[in-house]
Amino acid sequence: MELLQNNLIYLIPIIGLIGLMVMLSKSAWVTKQDAGDENMQTLAGYIADGAMAFLKAEWKVLSYFVVIAAILLAYSGTLIETSSWVIAISFIIGAFTSALAGYIGMNIATKANVRTTQAARSSLAKALKVSFTAGSVMGIGVVGLAILGLGGLFIVFYQIYVVNTGGEVNGIAMQKALEVLAGFSLGAESIALFARVGGGIYTKAADVGADLVGKVEAGIPEDDVRNPATIADNVGDNVGDVAGMGADLFGSFVATLLATMVLGREIELRMESVDKFGGLAPILLPMVIAGLGLIFSIISTTFVSIKKETDSVQNALNLGNWSSIILTAIASFFAVKWIMPNHMQLRGYEFNSTDVYLSIIVGLIVGALMSIITEYYTSMGKRPVLSIIRQSSTGHATNIIGGLAIGMESTVLPILVLAGGIYGSYHFAGFYGVAIAAAGMMATTAMQLAIDAFGPVADNAGGIAEMSQLPDEVRHRTDNLDAVGNTTAATGKGFAIASAALTSLALFAAFVGLAGIDKIDIYKADVLAGLFVGAMIPFIFSALCISAVGRAAMEMVNEVRRQFREIPGIMDYKAKPEYEKCVAISTKASIKEMMLPGAIALLVPLIIGFTFGPEVLGGLLAGVTVSGVLMGMFQSNAGGAWDNAKKSFEQGVEIDGHMHYKNSEPHKASVTGDTVGDPFKDTSGPSMNILIKLMSIVSLIIAPHIHVGPQLEVKNLKQRTSKEIVIHVNKTQEEAQLLKTIHF
Repeated sequence: MELLQNNLIYLIPIIGLIGLMVMLSKSAWVTKQDAGDENMQTLAGYIADGAMAFLKAEWKVLSYFVVIAAILLAYSGTLIETSSWVIAISFIIGAFTSALAGYIGMNIATKANVRTTQAARSSLAKALKVSFTAGSVMGIGVVGLAILGLGGLFIVFYQIYVVNTGGEVNGIAMQKALEVLAGFSLGAESIALFARVGGGIYTKAADVGADLVGKVEAGIPEDDVRNPATIADNVGDNVGDVAGMGADLFGSFVATLLATMVLGREIELRMESVDKFGGLAPILLPMVIAGLGLIFSIISTTFVSIKKETDSVQNALNLGNWSSIILTAIASFFAVKWIMPNHMQLRGYEFNSTDVYLSIIVGLIVGALMSIITEYYTSMGKRPVLSIIRQSSTGHATNIIGGLAIGMESTVLPILVLAGGIYGSYHFAGFYGVAIAAAGMMATTAMQLAIDAFGPVADNAGGIAEMSQLPDEVRHRTDNLDAVGNTTAATGKGFAIASAALTSLALFAAFVGLAGIDKIDIYKADVLAGLFVGAMIPFIFSALCISAVGRAAMEMVNEVRRQFREIPGIMDYKAKPEYEKCVAISTKASIKEMMLPGAIALLVPLIIGFTFGPEVLGGLLAGVTVSGVLMGMFQSNAGGAWDNAKKSFEQGVEIDGHMHYKNSEPHKASVTGDTVGDPFKDTSGPSMNILIKLMSIVSLIIAPHIHVGPQLEVKNLKQRTSKEIVIHVNKTQEEAQLLKTIHF
């Protein structure tokens, strides 16, 4: 036990390495599965090539951004005592690792899609095993990379800035180590934002174009091989829902742990309390909880399986999810009791180790409830989706009205759960409780991401089955997986936005401490103005994303129409569509359109912070967080409900005693609703959680530069007859600098 106690800090990155080894093993298993006939492999090759072409184009543009941002960070790090030029290296590593996380998911997804199609030719059970194993490769790989990267860099910076200088664990030396480590999180979140927005624009431009011309105008299935946009549509599933989501949750995971570590540094111990780790306990705990969550997520992936065609895929996934949550909750009790001291204090709020554990449980409960509520609002056969189906019978407009209403309604329960989670976790352990609750929620990210990523794989598998004209029972099995995947995608986005809310609050608390302010007074006109500007940011951000999808979709529609018009024989299977031109349209549009939304997230905190000071910036962050959480929930849930309402018609639905199927008038109305919901649920909605976290991280990094708290300056006055200590106190921006001279 003593050996483990002395080396706990080194165990954390080792757990990350174990996760990566499990990921490689699962990836190898997926690759060994049968990839089907030559035609299936050719179609899968088109999808893989298109996805890789997009990533290369995106990485080329982002590499310029990373270099410029790293230079600016290196310079800024030399301006203050609590930072260093090394923050630029941390930023580059974070950006690279985030991009790698997205690539890992996309690489396995483009291999697993055709193998899932082939598996579906034999049984639903085998198709689920292949697609979910591919999803678990992404989930385990992303979390393994995050723990290895964050844990490894923390060891390096701890040695450089604390051990080698003899600094205190909860003093300036550790603050410097964590400030430099924040560069890793900034790099991860920056790449995540561009990957999410760019991937979302790509996938929805292709999807909307394929739907409007293929389904509505030409009357052919969404994934019909005759549709020129179908390859771009399937590529989009990988670059948006897989690579984008991988980078997204990688960034969320890192930001959550970082916020908890920053607050952990501020914790003061009571005299009678003992910290077995030299004061590191509150800083190490979130990484330990994350490691336990990874281990139990790996174990829980083995529980996800079915035996018969009639077994519920959703129930199998729920079993794995709940297993990971319960096992993590049990193990966390022993970890907290062993690591944390008995009596702690943070900013005047006293708590003990039991309070910390209860905060973790609050986080796990919030995450579970968010998944349940989101599943209810987006699942087939539940009241919200059925209400949209009924309203489809009276036309396109009533379908849109129904979906918007469901999206707005779906924010009520999640916000109440979040509010209860914030209140409860703060009640137990103050702001550290809020942060560790977010860490507890994110602990099972590997399982959450595995469940989420299996959906796009199943969607692609169905597309390949349709394009290959395989028997109906194959498409029926892939549609079964895809319908569940729509729900799991929505629950994944609900999980992400809930974690972002708690993480942003923790980052906000850390920012307040580093900026030297103790409150955000909205009674002040400038702070209130900042609050309103912050609340506006998610709206203009969403508008830019949705407009980008609309412009790219128009270009896609025109190209698909041109091919149907100018290439005779497409509809008779006598001519091959020019898939590559549609792929090029989506790629070009997404790279171009992702820049402005990204610039807003990065530049607005800098402008407000350096122009108006930290308190106004705090008001801005509060507005962004509240507005962004609501917008994210509303858009993601409305889009998911619209999508499953449309899919319900493929199985047949009863409205007022009459059955309606594909190509009926209500179905056409549902296609319109799904088309509107596409950019909601896959572009602007899921980008909200990255927006609010990225703005908080940027603010955290500039906080020491705009610090307004007391500053102590000792002058050398050896030539004087008395020693003087000159204290400059900057109480607020409104007060003039006060000079006190103390003689002794």
